Amino acid sequence: MRTVLLKKQPVDLYKLLKFEGLAGSGGEAKAIISSGQVKLNGNVETRKRKKIIAGDSIEVLDVKLTIKLDPDFTDAPSEPTSQPQKPTA
Repeated sequence: MRTVLLKKQPVDLYKLLKFEGLAGSGGEAKAIISSGQVKLNGNVETRKRKKIIAGDSIEVLDVKLTIKLDPDFTDAPSEPTSQPQKPTA
């Protein structure tokens, strides 16, 4: 079993397969997924863009992956969380 550390989440399933070297290209990854060769958390997954997050487990081509969030990175929001202050007159 291999552990995959995500620097950000979620990530598309087909991209994960490509980046982990389980498929030679994005197209090949999509073909593997649509043919039913991928299990996500024990169930066959055919959605190519299924969002993968920490805690998921993936089984493909006799390889088992456990997904974890890299502790050196945080899930920083893409937009600021604080509200701009209104000027007071």
